[in-house]
Amino acid sequence: MIRKMIFHFGRYMIWLRSILSKPEKFFMYYKETMRQMDDIGIGSLKIVLIISIFIGAVVAVQLSYQLGETLVPKWYVGYILRDMVIIDMAPTITCLVLAGKVGSNIAAEIGGMRQKEHIDAMEVMGVNTTSYLVLPKIIAGLFTTPLLVILAAGLGIGSGYLIAIIGGYFTAAEFLQGLTTYYDAYNVFIMIIKSLVYGYIFTSVSAYHGYFVKPGSIALGRAGTDAVVYSNILILVSDYIIATVMTG
Repeated sequence: MIRKMIFHFGRYMIWLRSILSKPEKFFMYYKETMRQMDDIGIGSLKIVLIISIFIGAVVAVQLSYQLGETLVPKWYVGYILRDMVIIDMAPTITCLVLAGKVGSNIAAEIGGMRQKEHIDAMEVMGVNTTSYLVLPKIIAGLFTTPLLVILAAGLGIGSGYLIAIIGGYFTAAEFLQGLTTYYDAYNVFIMIIKSLVYGYIFTSVSAYHGYFVKPGSIALGRAGTDAVVYSNILILVSDYIIATVMTG
């Protein structure tokens, strides 16, 4: 098990060197990057909207229930909800879902090209397939993931506000007081850093599993599963590391 992990880590690091080589034609890379931004960003809007709305609503209801019989002021619900969504729930849960949706698509797309020998044909024509197929995906992930996370944070806080007001858990003034109390812009910076790291993880790890897929439909399905599983594991591990380093 350990030998296998060391092998994949070493091959991954060597593989990254070829990704960062100079593009043959910048227009080709630009066009592919725009396509990937559309697939990752616009294509993921629906699932991000649904998840973020219900995350904020559930957190608001749970906090109102847990703090309802205590001496803690009601405006603390808005304060806790804001920081929970910004620091952890918006970047982490959103990117875990994106790793499942986008990561499996990346692994299947590149893995299918490998099995159909499209990659071999491109290499015969002198194309750096590692860079051309992977680099636009990583750039698109680094650009669109923070935007999706910011949208998720805003929707999560907004949905929590609406649900709590409609349900009569607290007043609008109490929520707004909590929302503006003890605000620290550094928490938003942590959210952006997390989204960048997570975006890089699920795009590069998924592309790695697709690029080195073995022949056969079973291997392709396993590559998609491994891409999602290992991306999620690395996202959670990096979540702990970032939290320890940036808030410790």
